[in-house]
This record gives sequence, C-alpha cells and structure tokens, in this order.
Amino acid sequence: MTALALIANFREKLLVYMPDGKELTLNLLDPRVLVGLFIGACLPFLFSSLTMGAVNRAAQSVVLEVRRQFKEIPGLMEGKADADYARCVDLCSKASLKEMVLPACIGIAAPIVTGLILGGLGVVGMLCGATVSGFIMAIFMANSGGAWDNAKKYIEAGHFGGKGSENHKAAVVGDTIGDPFKDTSGPSINILIKLVSMVSIVFAGLIASVSIL
Repeated sequence: MTALALIANFREKLLVYMPDGKELTLNLLDPRVLVGLFIGACLPFLFSSLTMGAVNRAAQSVVLEVRRQFKEIPGLMEGKADADYARCVDLCSKASLKEMVLPACIGIAAPIVTGLILGGLGVVGMLCGATVSGFIMAIFMANSGGAWDNAKKYIEAGHFGGKGSENHKAAVVGDTIGDPFKDTSGPSINILIKLVSMVSIVFAGLIASVSIL
C-alpha cells in the first residue's frame, strides 16, 4: 500500500512540474511505459541475485576465518581456548556495508537513468513493474525459505531418517539457500521498492524537465 501511495505521489509531482498542467495519461501501449515495466520487473531479480551473492561471500569469509582460528589458536579444537569472536563480528559488519554498495547504487540510479531517458511515463512503468514483480518475489522467497528451514528442523526432530541421513543432508543444503532467501533477499526487496519510489519523487522535477523522450 505504501508503494502504491508513493507511485501516486510521484505522478502528482510530475503534474506539478510539467508545463501548462498537462495531464499525464498512462497507456500500456505507450512504448515508454512498456519499456519501463520491463525494467522495473527485472530490478527485484537483479537486486536479489546481488544480495544472495553478498551473503555467500560474507559467509565464506567467516568460514575461512574459523578455519584459520582452529589452525592457529592452540587448544581451540579441544575447547581449552577461547575463539576470537570479535574478528568474525568485524568481518560480518564490514561485509554488510561493503556488499550493499552496488545494490544501493542500482536502486538509486535506476529511476534517475530511466527518467532521463524515458521520461516520467517510463518511471511510472518502472515503479509499477518493480512493485508487482517485487511483491510476488518477496512472498516467494519468504515462504520457500521458511519451508526449507522448517523441513530441516522437521527431519532433525526424527522424521524421514533424522540427523545424519541422506534426507537430512539434502535438507541442510536447502536450508543453506533458504536462510538468505527468507532473511536477506526477500525482506530487502521491500526496501528496494521504497527506495526507487522515494528517489523518483525526489528527482521528479529533473525527470520532467530534462528527459530525452
């Protein structure tokens, strides 16, 4: 509902900046709207792939750090020494900031570039496409990620062979994908939809006056 309200607000902003109070007519047969729809529909998929890759790289850095500590800290494997927890926290904190630079830049640049090329109609199409595909993809990721997570817990409770079985190994693989699905990529799509909408509103005046088409 918030995303729809922001799209309507962007349209009102365009009407303010457009000369002579020209009415903004949205037509799906308009090439600018249609191209904007496709661009917006692609954004959640691109954004999700970047966040999934970010989780993979961050987790891999922690795995390497844990292996290093087991190798270099005497007595850690036997439980006689304390691990360097601060180092792992530092790796996760740095990765969370570094890895989100590119997705954030895409979310900021997409409405501006689309607006400068396709104009306000293209941006409206992009916002609608991002909202529709992003909403569906966020629900898919939240539900499928939760299903994979619960499947592993169900097997670990003693069903379908329990821990150590082939079913459990398969469920662990599914949960490895399901956790970033439901905890990272799915929730972040909501942020993407809000981000592109807010950027569009902020730059509505520029888009209305400088757009190529």
